[in-house]
Amino acid sequence: MNNEPLLDALGLQEDAARALAGDLRAQIDDLQTRLREAETHLEHLAITRKTITGLADRLPVQTSSPDLPEHPDYPRILAVFNEATSPLRARDVCQALDHELLPKNIEGTRAKLKRLVKLDVLAEIDTGSFARKQYPTE
Repeated sequence: MNNEPLLDALGLQEDAARALAGDLRAQIDDLQTRLREAETHLEHLAITRKTITGLADRLPVQTSSPDLPEHPDYPRILAVFNEATSPLRARDVCQALDHELLPKNIEGTRAKLKRLVKLDVLAEIDTGSFARKQYPTE
């Protein structure tokens, strides 16, 4: 029996398997390089976040604005939003201001929040949900 055609076919398969293994090794090397770059980028972002957070903690908190209406609640409302880590509803602000949670107090606070939105101090994120206005940094 002539084994030459069988050995030739086996040789072709070995060559193809070697080429595939080489391609896969090259892809793995490329992926490892990209992974190292992504991890370095993540580290840099974490350092940037830590730096910005540290600097932001040192900035003075603005509790009033010359554009605010003449009412003692407005600076207090802004102080509540300066401390907030997420959007607030009128009821939350009433509670933070130690107002009784009566409909008239909640509605009055909601009206003040809407006025601050019109003054471009607050933003209404969703209906009835307010947050401090974020200005783009340059």
